[in-house]
Amino acid sequence: MTGINPPATPATQSAPVPVPARLEAGQAAPDFTLPSDTGDTVTLSALHGKNIILYFYPAAMTPGCTTEACDFRDNLARLFSRGFTVFGVSKDRLDKLVRFRERDHLTFPLLSDPDLTAHRLYGAYGEKKLYGKVREGVIRSTFVIDGEGVIRVARYNVRAKGHVDSLLRALDKLDDQEWLRR
Repeated sequence: MTGINPPATPATQSAPVPVPARLEAGQAAPDFTLPSDTGDTVTLSALHGKNIILYFYPAAMTPGCTTEACDFRDNLARLFSRGFTVFGVSKDRLDKLVRFRERDHLTFPLLSDPDLTAHRLYGAYGEKKLYGKVREGVIRSTFVIDGEGVIRVARYNVRAKGHVDSLLRALDKLDDQEWLRR
């Protein structure tokens, strides 16, 4: 797969839509199409009927991102038993994502967004504080999207360590859990 890295494209080729700085629960999840480390292309709208956990991370094979990815890997059975499909998204090229998956035995798809199209749609790229300085970059973010394409949980600046347990606790606190049983 070396050298293969098709550009990320929005699922629809219409005029640019103003993007909110941060998405919130209750909003429609922005559609996208991104290449996967498995060789497939993933389009969010094609996953209609599935509950999705979409998480954005800064860079494959870095300590924090490895901790987060392995947390999802180690809890995948718990998430799957609750009806979730997990996708990780980064700006990394596909060849790096393949190495990341193989090195850390990741068992869910990693999506490549090198031009930051999906990152920007989800507000997962922008100003952030890093070591006390304001910089522009990837904002570690997670979205739970129901089978109808509605965001149920939107979290920004998440911690890599303990991420999945924290996310499951947030899901348990949701008032309306009927969507989880569909």
